[in-house]
Amino acid sequence: MRDRADRTSTSSLDGTSRAIVEILQRDGRRPYAAIGKEVGLSEAAVRQRVQRLVENGVMQIVAVTDPLQLGFRRQAMVGLRVEGDIESVAAQLDEIEEVAYVVVTAGSFDLLAEIVCEDDDHLLEVLNRRIRAMRDVRSTETFIYLKLAKQTYSWGTR
Repeated sequence: MRDRADRTSTSSLDGTSRAIVEILQRDGRRPYAAIGKEVGLSEAAVRQRVQRLVENGVMQIVAVTDPLQLGFRRQAMVGLRVEGDIESVAAQLDEIEEVAYVVVTAGSFDLLAEIVCEDDDHLLEVLNRRIRAMRDVRSTETFIYLKLAKQTYSWGTR
């Protein structure tokens, strides 16, 4: 996990870089030449800006999939209460392939982890044998996803 201080703040992005990010959030396959026409830059200049944004950790260009379409029928958010080093447990969670998202929080839970599994047996195996078996994990609470009502990746540019 990268430290947030290592990343370029989106507040330090100029309007052109923000516009490029917004365009790619709508369509990550948009050609650099088309983006350049929209923002008033050459294809090469857009390519350089995108490369810089990726290298600085401002954005990633990835394919977003629907887990259900790929055979992953069980998703859950797991709240973890930790005794000891929270960041150490977060790093251990990061190593688990089924864990898609890890966040250090304040409040009832020390960490939240989103888990994507094939079925309930798979989820039980991840929870029981891997997460709850971690030395500093004191308790967990699992929130099973019944339906995904909203998912967006267009934050942070306005």
